[in-house]
Amino acid sequence: MTRICFISGGDHKYYPMLLEWIHSIRRFPQSAGMDICILNAGMTKEQIAALENDGHTVKDAEWPVKLPKWKIRGREFLKACVARPHIPDYFPGYDVYFWMDSDTWVQDWSAIEMFIEGAKTKRMTMTSQADRAYPRQVRVKWLGRWPWKIRGFYFLNAKKAFGFKTAKELLPYHVLLAGAFALHRDATHWNRWQTLLKQALRRGKIFTAEQMTLGVMSYIDGYEREVLPSYTHWLCEFKPLWDKQRQVFVEPYLPHETIGILHLSGWDAMRVDRALTTDFKTTDGQVVHLSYRYPHYDGSKAV
Repeated sequence: MTRICFISGGDHKYYPMLLEWIHSIRRFPQSAGMDICILNAGMTKEQIAALENDGHTVKDAEWPVKLPKWKIRGREFLKACVARPHIPDYFPGYDVYFWMDSDTWVQDWSAIEMFIEGAKTKRMTMTSQADRAYPRQVRVKWLGRWPWKIRGFYFLNAKKAFGFKTAKELLPYHVLLAGAFALHRDATHWNRWQTLLKQALRRGKIFTAEQMTLGVMSYIDGYEREVLPSYTHWLCEFKPLWDKQRQVFVEPYLPHETIGILHLSGWDAMRVDRALTTDFKTTDGQVVHLSYRYPHYDGSKAV
């Protein structure tokens, strides 16, 4: 039997969304027998106790390398981000590790099954920032007829951490997303990712280091990957459609596949206040106002 655990993490501010994330998993009977593990990066003692009383394992996230205070700037919550390559060390004993950021929630279980199936092949299973509904990956400033300044996630972050040669090599590629991924414990990716991350943290930025090094490992080092369709893990900064009949979010173009995991990227205010709404077009051409937050949980257990 394959032992599977879901992992997320965060601080006291993200705790209400963390509860929603847990509820969104447990709402599906298929999650029975799968554990939930949490990386603490600034939660209160009461919040940690509540999670443990519900049967979840909580471990304190640590910096993988010693970093100066001027670089951390009080952002202790980032420990949960850069701990991702070390997940098996925090929570040993599982076959498949499935990380999801705490500002995600599960709408359709078929996406979860795809992630797990990919992980069983010992490939890094994830999605990319590439879809018909996602805009351009790179911004360019022009000086007359010539490109003067290029701004792209890989180029900006890799140049600082690994130098111009690596940044140039990564520039054309779609960004691979670390916000939701599944990987087998025996995959060779873990050690290489840890090494790259430590190198990046010493020279580059803390924020985004784990996602940028995931790109280095995949595109430059050639570690095997399974890249799933974007509707399995949707970036909410790009609005989906709402299917009123089925009461689900779907991708904005035909065939309107049901979105599996919604990621509240780009919605900072809504992360704090689940009462906020925004407008969505519907599949039948109307407009509705809804929240992106997980709808089946009332937040009553938040501490």
